[in-house]
Amino acid sequence: MVAGRVMVVGGTHGNERNAPWLLEAWRRHPALLRRSDLALELVLGNSAAHAAGVRYLDRDLNRSFVPALLDAPGPGDRELERARELLALHGPGGSHPCLVALDLHSTTAAMGNSLVVYGRRSADLALAAGVQQRLGLPIYLHEQDRAQTGYLVERWPCGLVVEVGPVPQGVIQEPICRQSQLALEAALEVLAQARSGALRLPQRLVVHRHLGSLDLPRHGDGSPAAVVHPQRQNRDWQPVAAGDPLFLTAEGATIPYHPREDQEIGPVWAVFINEAAYGEKGIALSLTRRESWPVEPSWGQALADLARELQSPG
Repeated sequence: MVAGRVMVVGGTHGNERNAPWLLEAWRRHPALLRRSDLALELVLGNSAAHAAGVRYLDRDLNRSFVPALLDAPGPGDRELERARELLALHGPGGSHPCLVALDLHSTTAAMGNSLVVYGRRSADLALAAGVQQRLGLPIYLHEQDRAQTGYLVERWPCGLVVEVGPVPQGVIQEPICRQSQLALEAALEVLAQARSGALRLPQRLVVHRHLGSLDLPRHGDGSPAAVVHPQRQNRDWQPVAAGDPLFLTAEGATIPYHPREDQEIGPVWAVFINEAAYGEKGIALSLTRRESWPVEPSWGQALADLARELQSPG
């Protein structure tokens, strides 16, 4: 494996301002970030959307890393071209290669300080387990959702998303920045220990495995027929039982939660409740199953093998 850096990305969505503010601060004052003797590449993800103050210009950059799109002949829209540019610059085979992608996001949902893992790559799970061991962060395992694919971190050998909220779009808040940096520094510490052979992972990893997403009830013309119920709003990472209030109509009628007949039996937990950017995707909240997995030795080995190729600064 080629030697590489750790890519720290902020502003994958142009209206999420906290991580880009941190990137600029770290560039001006490198001592503000505890780097754990790892070479970092600080990258503003969607620079054009950031300049315009919008989530994206043509398409969501964090859904643009689909291999079929990336490999299609001819030019693409602005986000697809940016995805290709990021891979050409900082992909594992790029001109300034990176082996790990840590993508810093903020959310309008009450997710607190949390991690998102896409799929079940061993190095990703080891990195998430190490961070959870240090900070106790909840982990959303997103997988098997054909409607939501093409995430940035999936195109690097190892990657995690840090999600911190709630914070309004376009607003910078100190607690959001502080929690983002805390999660990043914990991830860098795990990588450094994996590189030195000193990493000791916990025995178990607790994940919230994605089951599916629910949209708001809608009228025939597609307009919302209800809103998220006030007893459900801001209760991310909390269980939802059959019959619990889920939505509320303008007339004051409560629409309760009813599991689908084909859904796995057992309690579910809600995440990304009423995330502002997900309305266009038809997502009012996502449902997960909380699971505790034994940490496999192969996870730590995969992360150690990768981390040995990470560069030091200079």
